[in-house]
Amino acid sequence: MGTARSSLHRSGHEPAQDRPLVAPHVEELYRDGITAMQGAFSREWVERMREDVMTAFWDAIQRPGGSVGRGPRRWYVEIHPEQLAGFLDLVTHPWIVAMCEEVLGPDYEIVELGFDTPFQGAQRQPWHRDFPSPPESYEQRRITSLAFNLTGVDVTSDMGPFEIALGTHWDDGRDWPHQMFPGRELWPRYQERGVKKYPKMGDVSCRSALTVHRGTPHPSPIARPVLVLGVDAPGAGHSALHDPMVTPDYYAALPQKVREHLVCRVVDQLQPIIQKHDIEGLVMGDEGMGGS
Repeated sequence: MGTARSSLHRSGHEPAQDRPLVAPHVEELYRDGITAMQGAFSREWVERMREDVMTAFWDAIQRPGGSVGRGPRRWYVEIHPEQLAGFLDLVTHPWIVAMCEEVLGPDYEIVELGFDTPFQGAQRQPWHRDFPSPPESYEQRRITSLAFNLTGVDVTSDMGPFEIALGTHWDDGRDWPHQMFPGRELWPRYQERGVKKYPKMGDVSCRSALTVHRGTPHPSPIARPVLVLGVDAPGAGHSALHDPMVTPDYYAALPQKVREHLVCRVVDQLQPIIQKHDIEGLVMGDEGMGGS
């Protein structure tokens, strides 16, 4: 079966006056490249999410192409919506919906569902962004894609907390290796702007994937899975890097307000996702890229 994508707009969405006020979050996102909502989900919801993603991880790690390395002892895995029991709760959460609509417009596209998991021994990553900056961002200062992140654990200092260099999502980057890795001579600027994040279970962050960031060393024996929901403005083009699938019955049971945004293939039987978005420069840790 083909790719499912409706042309309907806003049908079934909450009236504008009932949506949460996100103007301060949008302002923070445009200023810093990241914002967050604390306590968006219950701890019980997150515990089930963690179970689902770790089950998917142990399945994917055994298949060729089922996971991609993002540095030593750190892997990324993409999953289908049906593999996450709370998928519908996630994509209909009022704050997430409102952020997508305000930043990306009413025709936003849900293109990616996955998770990043560092384990004990994960090393510091080089400073990087997740993909090259488009002209809309480095010329027009428009955000055309969002990454929502949900931690599966309460993050502590020994769990390799995510470090993000605030305000760097507007950096051009066209002269960087792969247009994603600033040279080492530029690292002091990112270190000066860098902030480590310590989210709790239930918190949701929303960031531009262009904001320069890195994972940090992870000596803890406790893994730190982080769910990733990737959302595009129309035309951003990142759906070509991902391949979420749904079965006909699952797709038919989704509310229209979800189907109109979900970019996916409707298939009779789910097939394992072969990862397409491999960030080569992360494989060797912070010695792997970054120039001289």
